[in-house]
Amino acid sequence: QVQLVESGGGLVQAGDSLRLSCAASERTFSSYVMGWFRQAPGKEREFVACITRNGEGTKHADSVKGRFTISRDNAKNTVYLQMNSLKPEDTAVYYCAAGDTLVLFTTTRIHYWGQGTQVTVSS
Repeated sequence: QVQLVESGGGLVQAGDSLRLSCAASERTFSSYVMGWFRQAPGKEREFVACITRNGEGTKHADSVKGRFTISRDNAKNTVYLQMNSLKPEDTAVYYCAAGDTLVLFTTTRIHYWGQGTQVTVSS
């Protein structure tokens, strides 16, 4: 059982930056494709970004391309989401997730979820 703990959320203004972190409890962290989803009130959970096991491949949702960057440090069992030029529509609970593949990194194929961290962007 892998436990994922997110941190770094908060209340910011439009145009600001935040960096989310997700620390995993297991050394098997490097065996998972890691990523982030988000869920706004009244909406379905949506994909944000994911990264391959060795960190050399990434995928980002069109809505965040050019603004958000996912990265990982396997030595620290941690995945990050650098969020720049934040917009009010980025307001959501952000969830860390562990899965198997970059291509099929969808909510139904996630093995482990974090508890979520709130990001609120004011206009």
